[in-house]
Amino acid sequence: MADRRRLERFLRSKLEQAGTQYAEVRRSADGQLEEAREAYRVARNARSLPTDDAGRAKIVCRRLAEKRAAKLDEEFRPACYEADHPDCEGCVEDVHEGRIETW
Repeated sequence: MADRRRLERFLRSKLEQAGTQYAEVRRSADGQLEEAREAYRVARNARSLPTDDAGRAKIVCRRLAEKRAAKLDEEFRPACYEADHPDCEGCVEDVHEGRIETW
């Protein structure tokens, strides 16, 4: 009888460990899937911007309030982007969200 209880406790603990590991893997996979969906959405929005003949995005610069054709880098930031500048940060956010003013 003691052997049976010991076996039951052993099996129960192993099943609980397996359940915990499954939950962790599932949370991680769900997070990675959400990140991939967000990256796809951002890329789709940036690639839908009108472009000139050289493939540069035709955007209106928030900082200088002028029409500008700018190449986008791998993070979909215009070539004129200045880190930590509030207008530039807002411009990148607008590109990512698909709401940037274009011409």
